[in-house]
Amino acid sequence: MRVGIYGRSFNDSFIPNIQELFNTLALFEWDITIYQPYKSYLNPRIKIEHATDVYNKHIDIKGKIDVLICIGGDGTFLETINIVRDSGIPILGVNTGRLGFLASTYKEDIVDVLNSIREGKYRLQTRSLIQLITDDGLFGEDNFALNELTVHKKESSSMITIHTYIGDLYLNSYWADGLIIATPTGSTAYSLSCGGPIMVPGAKDYVITPIAPHNLNVRPVVVPDDRTIRLKIEGRGREYLCSLDSRSVTIDSSIELTIKRAEFQINVIQTENQNFLNTIRNKMMWGLDRRN
Repeated sequence: MRVGIYGRSFNDSFIPNIQELFNTLALFEWDITIYQPYKSYLNPRIKIEHATDVYNKHIDIKGKIDVLICIGGDGTFLETINIVRDSGIPILGVNTGRLGFLASTYKEDIVDVLNSIREGKYRLQTRSLIQLITDDGLFGEDNFALNELTVHKKESSSMITIHTYIGDLYLNSYWADGLIIATPTGSTAYSLSCGGPIMVPGAKDYVITPIAPHNLNVRPVVVPDDRTIRLKIEGRGREYLCSLDSRSVTIDSSIELTIKRAEFQINVIQTENQNFLNTIRNKMMWGLDRRN
């Protein structure tokens, strides 16, 4: 098995668990390649006894590893999307962050999960992405997102108007601080905090969620993901923010945004004991009531 490692910094309390992860990989005699900046971070903290390779970008691992292990929170997991891209490499998220909807493997379960992978006792859950298309090629080759696309006012003084179309059909002009177009994966992120619904992975839909709408009767709308969504923005300010997951650029009202389903999906590793319904129930503490 060829394993890639990607991650961010972590609290010192996780050092024994991350050490255990590398010890287990060495015991299994799996080949390891580590993201170069992360290896520099690990060197003074973790003892890596066997030789490892390093990588820096997508092309370095495409077709060369079987699994990518992401060490961090959901924000770190989102960063791996730019590394994996359309390679189909499955991702295992080890949670050293807080909530962990995507990075759902707890530190106490690392060895058990690695054993499950070695024994083939896991499944791949596919996650759809959205792609942004503009005339001037915003975000370049990184014009896709696993969670959401967001447009937001840049100045704090006044709201903006987002004219929204589904295909060629006019939907609404949102008077709001911004608008979120979320995938099923992103439905538990920014969209959820703005009142959007939770969608299960595999749902072939997007949710359009306004941010602080001026009209209180405006509600999130779920649309099929085979439709194209177009956004035109106007407001008192001249500049607005457009974000794909954690990446943002400044745009003006001359730019029309076209959002569609990306042509590739991301594979997420889940063991037999992991599933989305358990994750949301535990993470959101549903049922913590004496009556249950």
